[in-house]
Amino acid sequence: MGQATCAGLSVHWSSFGTGPRPALFLHCSLAHSGAWTRMATHLSDRLSITAPDLPSHGKTERWTPGMGDYHDVSTAVAETFLDGPMDLVGHSFGATVALRLAVMHPARVRSLTLIEPVFFAAARRYAPEIAAAYDATIAPFDAAWQAGDRTRAAQVFTDLWGGAGGWAALPDAMKDAFARQIDIVAASGPALFDDHAGLLSPGVLDRVTMPTLLVEGSESLPIIAAVNDALLRELPAARRAIVTGAGHMAPISHPAPVAQAVAEHLDRAGAVA
Repeated sequence: MGQATCAGLSVHWSSFGTGPRPALFLHCSLAHSGAWTRMATHLSDRLSITAPDLPSHGKTERWTPGMGDYHDVSTAVAETFLDGPMDLVGHSFGATVALRLAVMHPARVRSLTLIEPVFFAAARRYAPEIAAAYDATIAPFDAAWQAGDRTRAAQVFTDLWGGAGGWAALPDAMKDAFARQIDIVAASGPALFDDHAGLLSPGVLDRVTMPTLLVEGSESLPIIAAVNDALLRELPAARRAIVTGAGHMAPISHPAPVAQAVAEHLDRAGAVA
């Protein structure tokens, strides 16, 4: 574990494993670096993992709008840890940051794994009907946020992405924490829905030439399959893995099969030079 100033913020990170390959793992929204603990145990002999808490998560300093776009700030923080060549793994929001880093620094990324990437703009381009259905599904979150009801917004978001009834199962302290953090979900919209970073601009994703694995749960929302369908069309060296029985939180709910998919991907990516 460590704590230091990175990209102007006080950032905390966790470390896992003692393997020969350095790796950077980026967590999902409303989580923290500890979310990788169970999955990392299955990769500890292969990887030496650094997993930062992204802004407003875990023990990292909170993001405020005055710092700039949330995705930009998160990418800048993660970039300070990308001392390549590294194996780069991201989950959900963290996967969108990982994809952006791979575009920015392809020489620093040995392999790329995107688990349940929430890059909705890609689905909007290739599967607008599925994207529109998701927009309708997420509308109660938008309504709650616009009404200033953070608790309701956090409940809708948690039940949608963490599984129905997930909110009710949370302890009160975690519900309060999610409600405090929910602003970062709303702030992620320009990057996730509108491609604020321009990743879908002509030729940009052609830079992602490293071996890339797209992971999804068989029980996840249809929008994720649509995102991965789109990325398979856009990324030169991408392949797909589906984790049977898993939903969006696959690295936590199904750590062993997700880790196995990553391990097989590492093997395809080749040995450390």
